[in-house]
Formats: sequence, structure tokens, C-alpha cells
Amino acid sequence: MDLHFSSAYGVSAADLESYGAFDISVVSDLPLFIDPFLLFNSDRPEYQALHESIIQYLVYLREKSGQDLDDGMINALYRFKEVKQNWLGFTVLGNRGSGLGSKFAQSLHRSLRTLLSDFGEETITESSHLEKLCLIRGGVGKDNISDFTTNLIKDYLCEYTSAFAHQCIDDRLCGEFAVNRAVFSYDTETWATKRYWLPALGRDFVLLTPFDMLTRDDTWISHSDMISQFDRLPDAVEDGQLRAQINQYFRQRLGPKPSVKERNAAAAA
Repeated sequence: MDLHFSSAYGVSAADLESYGAFDISVVSDLPLFIDPFLLFNSDRPEYQALHESIIQYLVYLREKSGQDLDDGMINALYRFKEVKQNWLGFTVLGNRGSGLGSKFAQSLHRSLRTLLSDFGEETITESSHLEKLCLIRGGVGKDNISDFTTNLIKDYLCEYTSAFAHQCIDDRLCGEFAVNRAVFSYDTETWATKRYWLPALGRDFVLLTPFDMLTRDDTWISHSDMISQFDRLPDAVEDGQLRAQINQYFRQRLGPKPSVKERNAAAAA
């Protein structure tokens, strides 16, 4: 059985490296994660556009959080399945992770709601105040944050993989796939399906991820010397540190009660 994307689809590792994509396993998930700060801090225009799209969706959710949404709407807007087709995460064999469940969705909805209510007027302590404003709470680790980020940039990853497939992969190894929840329409306020030409794996498809979006977790690598690419990836930060950084960043960008003028200024920035 072919273990890596390059051998499975008859492309050279050099072609993948030149394209900027990581040569994933197509047998088992690798302990790699998409780090949102590698997007936020990047100078690349396409990554800055992804950064702004993530902020735009969180601002939208923050505005929705002031409403009493039923469980169905919370699941539709806040709950995401793992994007298993990129073969990243903590699954020991295969690529079926747990994704982001209802607990994550409800927590994010409640947290965003606090940004609209009594920020700056509470009598509680500073520590409780900051905990109340957390967008990502304890128990949510780098794999969950990676899943959330991956879902919000899924269209980019599909287009990125599709371009490589057209360029380098035999058409007989690819197919057109309808990818659910690929793009969010702010007109209809729903996640929409979009079709892409992608590498096929059985009845499913495979997604490539750019090398410079990824961090690694050494504690889950039993034979890291077998995968030389790992040494070129930055270590993922500890979960609590990553949560704190994300919370601080989103509080800064979203603000407590931004005006239309402030929102426009943030978007321009």
C-alpha cells in the first residue's frame, strides 16, 4: 500500500515541495496542525485574506450571539466536523477524528455573547472577567483549534489541491467532488456546497495543506526519523498558551461593542 500522497498519486516529492505542499500520509493521520497564527502573522496576501475571512466570520457569529438561537442554528453556524480529508490530527490509524462537537459550539456561542453584553461594567474580578470573554475554553487543544481553522479555510484548501491536481496528477486518479460546507454565504446566511476537481481515494477525496500553515507535535511521533519533513516544521505551542494567544488576539480584533466605523477600520487594517 502506498503510504504517502506522492507515491499514491505518482508525483515526485520534489514537485510537492516546489508547490509548497506537505507530503501527507494517506493511511493514517499525522500529528500536524494548521496554526491560525501562521496565517495571522504571514506577509502573504492570500494568507492575510484568509485571516480576514476568519475574522469576518467570527464577527458575524458575535453579532448572531446576541440572539436566542435554537440548537439547530447553533449547530449550523458553530459546529463543525473534522475535515478528515487532510489527514492531520491525532487519530492513530485512519483519519476519523472527533471534530468539534456541541460542547465547543455552545461554549463559543456563549463566549461571543458576552462580548455584546456588559463588558466593562461588571463587578466581578479581572480573572473571572477574562475567563468570561474566552472564545476558546479549557479542554480545547491544538487539534480542535486546527479543526476550526481548517473548516473556515476549506474553500482555499480545496482550490489549492485542485490546482495541483490539474497540474500534476493523472486525471484517472481524480474526480469531481461536491464538498459540503465549503463556503459561507452572507447573503443567505448558510454554508454552501461547492464542487472541485480533487485527488480521489476510494469514494472520498484528499486535500493537500501548504507546508507553511503547519506545526507539529513531537509527542505523537514514534518514528520521526522516518519522516524527514517534520524537522522543518515549527513545534506547536502548548495548548493553554495557544488558547491564551487566540483569546487575546480575537478580543483585540473583535472588541467589546465595535461601531460600524470601527468594524470598517479593522477590516481595512
